[in-house]
Amino acid sequence: MSTIHEAGCLVAGEWLTGGEHADRTGPYLRETVSRARTAQPGDITAALAYARRSARQVARLAPATRADILERAAAAATAQSDRLAGLLALELGKPLKDGRGEILRVADTLSVAAAEARMIGGEVLPVAGWARGVGNTALTQRAPAGPVLAITPFNAPANLLAHKLAASFAAGNTTIVKPPPQAPAASTALVELLLEAGMPVEAVQVLHGGGDVGARLCAAPEIAVISFTGGVAAGHAVAHAAGPKRVMLELGGNAATIVCEDADVPAAARVCARTGYSNSGQSCISVQRVYVQRARFEEFAEALTAEVKALVVGDPLDPGTDVGSMVDDDAAERVVRWTAEAAGQGARVTIGGTREGAVMAPTVVAAPPAEARVVREEVFGALVAVLPYDDFDEVLAECNRSTYGLQAGLFTHDVRRIVTAWRELEVGGLVVNGSSNFRLDHVPFGGVKDSGIGRESPRWMIEDFTVTKTLLLKGLTIWGDQ
Repeated sequence: MSTIHEAGCLVAGEWLTGGEHADRTGPYLRETVSRARTAQPGDITAALAYARRSARQVARLAPATRADILERAAAAATAQSDRLAGLLALELGKPLKDGRGEILRVADTLSVAAAEARMIGGEVLPVAGWARGVGNTALTQRAPAGPVLAITPFNAPANLLAHKLAASFAAGNTTIVKPPPQAPAASTALVELLLEAGMPVEAVQVLHGGGDVGARLCAAPEIAVISFTGGVAAGHAVAHAAGPKRVMLELGGNAATIVCEDADVPAAARVCARTGYSNSGQSCISVQRVYVQRARFEEFAEALTAEVKALVVGDPLDPGTDVGSMVDDDAAERVVRWTAEAAGQGARVTIGGTREGAVMAPTVVAAPPAEARVVREEVFGALVAVLPYDDFDEVLAECNRSTYGLQAGLFTHDVRRIVTAWRELEVGGLVVNGSSNFRLDHVPFGGVKDSGIGRESPRWMIEDFTVTKTLLLKGLTIWGDQ
């Protein structure tokens, strides 16, 4: 039996550990690995009142102070990457190499947020350019919006929490965190790291629980801004409960990668194998649909299958493991079922299609029909579908048939195709000579259509976590008075 990691609720400056708990069973170990104190109605009420009281105190912290804290936390995340990656492996079945990569991204995210905190300011507006503005001066500043609610997903619970919490704090807000039930210990550990780095206890609270906790927080008038990452149905529920609040939603995808005839097919296959099955494909931008020009289709399918065959599948605590388990048995079984459906519709399963518990064998489905669920819906699992295409304009249209529009990949050396795809694809981002599953934490990230509203990454999140305040000085000018 492994150690059971306790995750308390942080409410009004105190860690609460007694009362009702929810156990998390590790999907690979098949035993309890963490236990979270479930937030009660009284905890929610107290947390909301505390957030309202604390908002002004956090806002008064100088940007330099906030930045220094975030930089110390970044250094601590790097130093503690092995410990935090171990928690991710236990709670989620995420391989240690993926977990370490996530924590190193946490450190980057915290560092970027620190840099952006130092840049928050305003501007002098050119009011004297219009007759009514002559003789006056107007200035703006970016001010904290107020208490932020951060609702985070299980697939990247540390880095996505870092994005939301670090940007909110950099902007001068207090934050209530509602972590995923599947990763309470890893989420709590990151909050503890930030507090140890000097983040004031007034700046953050943690409430564990399910959808009922999230719904009550979303509807609360004390909350000014909501940042949510998760599924489409849950995102719609968040927006409905939030009402007129400012809401940012990152709701998933059905990522397409296009491989043109001029591409380096072996290299493209290696990249798609590496990025299609990391975290067992449980990423909103994980490689799901790969469209390959028909003349190179069989070559790519064979190369991808060979690369997937070489992946090491098994114990997420083994440093050599490439693919661990999915989040639970039901998720793995769904991928098995969808694979069988595609095969029944005429697709070839070149490798995989089976599971052992929550461990899904990395699966390649070749030439499924366009209406198969592995093509149309978000698989969010260890499966990549490979489809042939003939005409570049037609494949762009086929990619756009999806209700999602988060990110896409394109392998080509043709600048005209690159510009055309960038213009025509209905996505928030395009990765050239890389798969859809690549992200830099300091550039804007987000989608269109059912993939959500708003952009993540600290600079753009700070814009959403702040409001513009204007100062108009009548009769006082720096521009000239006649």
